[in-house]
Amino acid sequence: MEHFALTNTWLIPLLPAIAFVLIGLFFKRWAAISAFIAVLASAVSFILSTFAAFAVLNSGISVDAPFIQRVTWAEIAGLHFEMGALIDPLSVMMLFVVSLVSLLVQIYSIGYMQGNKSFGRFFAYLSLFSASMLGLNIAINFVQMYIFWELVGLCSYLLIGFYYQRIAAREAAKKAFITTRIGDFGLLIGILLLQTVFGTVDFLELKQILPLYIASYGTSTLTVIGILLFIGPIGKSGQFPLHVWLPDAMEGPAPVSALIHAATMVVAGVYLVARAYFLFASVPALLELIAWVGAFTAFFGASIALSQREIKRILAYSTISQLGYMMLALGVGSLTASLFHLFTHAFFKSLLFLCAGAVMHAMSEEADIFKMGGLRKKIPLVFAAMTVGVLAISGIPPFAGFFSKDEILSAALSVSTPMYLLATLTAFMTAFYMSRLLFVVFFGEETKAKLHNISYFMQVPLVILAILSFGSGLWGYICDFGYWIRFGAPLEEHMNLSIAILSTLLPLLAFALTWNIYVRKRWSADYIANKLGILYTVSFHKYYIDEFYALLCRIFIDGIGKIMYFIDIYIIDGIVNAVSGLVLFLSILLGKLQTGQTQRYAAAFFCGVVILLLCGILYFNTISGIVAGGGAL
Repeated sequence: MEHFALTNTWLIPLLPAIAFVLIGLFFKRWAAISAFIAVLASAVSFILSTFAAFAVLNSGISVDAPFIQRVTWAEIAGLHFEMGALIDPLSVMMLFVVSLVSLLVQIYSIGYMQGNKSFGRFFAYLSLFSASMLGLNIAINFVQMYIFWELVGLCSYLLIGFYYQRIAAREAAKKAFITTRIGDFGLLIGILLLQTVFGTVDFLELKQILPLYIASYGTSTLTVIGILLFIGPIGKSGQFPLHVWLPDAMEGPAPVSALIHAATMVVAGVYLVARAYFLFASVPALLELIAWVGAFTAFFGASIALSQREIKRILAYSTISQLGYMMLALGVGSLTASLFHLFTHAFFKSLLFLCAGAVMHAMSEEADIFKMGGLRKKIPLVFAAMTVGVLAISGIPPFAGFFSKDEILSAALSVSTPMYLLATLTAFMTAFYMSRLLFVVFFGEETKAKLHNISYFMQVPLVILAILSFGSGLWGYICDFGYWIRFGAPLEEHMNLSIAILSTLLPLLAFALTWNIYVRKRWSADYIANKLGILYTVSFHKYYIDEFYALLCRIFIDGIGKIMYFIDIYIIDGIVNAVSGLVLFLSILLGKLQTGQTQRYAAAFFCGVVILLLCGILYFNTISGIVAGGGAL
């Protein structure tokens, strides 16, 4: 079975794609059949992904010696466009994570979307979303990756705007699509430059060519290409300044948020940088850029999450922050730490979003955490699962986030003290806003709202993800994730005890503060917010980035409008009016000449004849002079 899975990995994305076609064309109106087809396809994809992972582990396949299948799908003007499957530890890790989370999200969705009129359409979109991300993970070149990259963007647009009857959902979908297109344009230009400069976009061929090219021509051109390529992940992975679409993605159903934020769209950017890491690592300036973008984004997202009130919006900004952590790790050279955090983050972030969906489902879609309270007694399973997720993302040992976060902090400290301090402060803020969410929702005064039942379809994925959120980090640490992923040991081979202690004490301090503020109420949250003044206001309004972008768009649109108005009124209309004026003038002039008096016509005729005779005489004299002088015409 392992050999079959390894040699037929193309089936892994193909099965969900077939499910999308079947549901979309034939079974969209049959909810039970739609769910069965989607879950079955995802389950088989997950099984194949698991066997493929075991096959890679039990063989000599590595990042430097992958297993590849190729097929030429187009030849244009001498260019060969190939598609295929690139199987190595990186790709099978992503296949395992994406297929597992997709399967659990689809099972959860059976209960969450029950009774929805667009049940079949939802599962069709989910299947296409999974297929797109799985196809992206096995791409052998940038062109194939870009095709699936765009499909992922299309699916996010469809799912974020799933409730298209709502204005907010439509606007959020458009915002996500347009914002990520900015990044995608940079990525496309970078891919075209790669083809122009190197004559190939194949990952393995580029890896072989780059050292020789750098030795001959330096890194200036490669720096430009690398920056353009990185613009794509900035947009797709919600990095500053193209992060603005990600918080609004919560307008889609909760399972969509779990899939987008944990295992599909947003991690696509991190995966691209990891897959092309040989290129980015060839230029130290590129790594420094990636590191600083990641460090700032991590801090930026966490600082906004501190003041938000809506449960999914808090989690959305936490995703921005955690993705910043991953980019920071890539930038400081610890690719292993970045992928380890991607691995653990997929489980606890999907758990957190599904728990948030369960809470909102029970509360009739209420999203404001301050309109909740005391839910730990009413939905104890969700409370237990949410607690595991909060402890994991906060980095409390022995939960998953502790081990991956510790590796990132160690890597950052070995390269840059300012980056380490920024990342450490971010860890404290993360624990603060996540414990705030936990305590406000599940403790305090009990809500009087009548809660809806949470089906077993929603409960089972929560239990599985809670187990993974607890054990995946410990497993990765004990089993040496760096060896498993075949990228070599991380920068810090052994746990840095001082960093581990500090990164544990700070979250515990944050928990103590939020407990006293929001549960014991020893300090007033409103009083603290008033004391913070402008800092709180700026955080609550998300640094006014959305307003600033809206202003820029308005200035740009108004400017273009004024230019077009000038062209329309003074150039296009001016030419038309000038021509009509000239015709009118000539018509008036000719009209005055048409008097109907015969003597005037005769005089005009006589004048014309005289003018013609004079011209003829002058021309004849000129010709005679030239001939007499022996000249030439």
